[in-house]
Amino acid sequence: MADEIENFYGVYLLYCLNEKSKGKTYIGYTKDPNRRIKQHNKGVKSGGARKTSRRGPWEMVLIVHGFPNDITALRFEWAWQNPKTSRRLKHIAPKARTEKEYDYCIRILSEMLHVGPWNRLALSVRWLNMLYRRDFSDDKFPPMHMSICQGPVVCKKPALPNDISLLEGSKSQICVLCARNCSAESLLNCLDPDCQAVTHIQCLAKRFLGSSDHIIPIDGECPACGIRLLWGDLIRRKNGCYKNLSATSR
Repeated sequence: MADEIENFYGVYLLYCLNEKSKGKTYIGYTKDPNRRIKQHNKGVKSGGARKTSRRGPWEMVLIVHGFPNDITALRFEWAWQNPKTSRRLKHIAPKARTEKEYDYCIRILSEMLHVGPWNRLALSVRWLNMLYRRDFSDDKFPPMHMSICQGPVVCKKPALPNDISLLEGSKSQICVLCARNCSAESLLNCLDPDCQAVTHIQCLAKRFLGSSDHIIPIDGECPACGIRLLWGDLIRRKNGCYKNLSATSR
């Protein structure tokens, strides 16, 4: 059964199955992986990329998702495609002669997940085809706030602002941290449906960051119920999305 995810922004890795080009890879960005792989395999006239046209069939084996917007995802895509040019990835050793192209792509990805600004995002590394899964080394395992999951995914449109599930934020409420009114534009809700706590975005960000000099938090505990919350999930909730609890995280 496929996981449904709202507001999907993903960067994927393709693997070529054609005997003439087997092992070749392609990295791209999409908001709908199921539609995108069909375009790649049908060719450039159907919306596929020129680099993949007439070289298929291609298999989409992995996708990284959870980016807050398309700009962030596109920057991730570019850096993954151009590790030698990206100033953030200049520390990565070049591809060895005996190293397969696919393994090189996975090695770059494992490094990217530990480099700012991506290392502070609530990303998910999703294996779409387990036959091509690679284990990350202990020293390059994704940060604990990222998840590793598997299986197909279906993109879903987020709830409309006037959806009944979002009416909870339509009126001013009291921030549990500063005891001042929160307007709908400035509040965050806890992800636990049994917790009624609301906070100002800035109040909770300050609480999560503590003495850190970063601007964007990674995670923290709800000041009311104490459950661990990922900052990325809170923002997605505010934008009408809900965390897919069925994803298999480590």
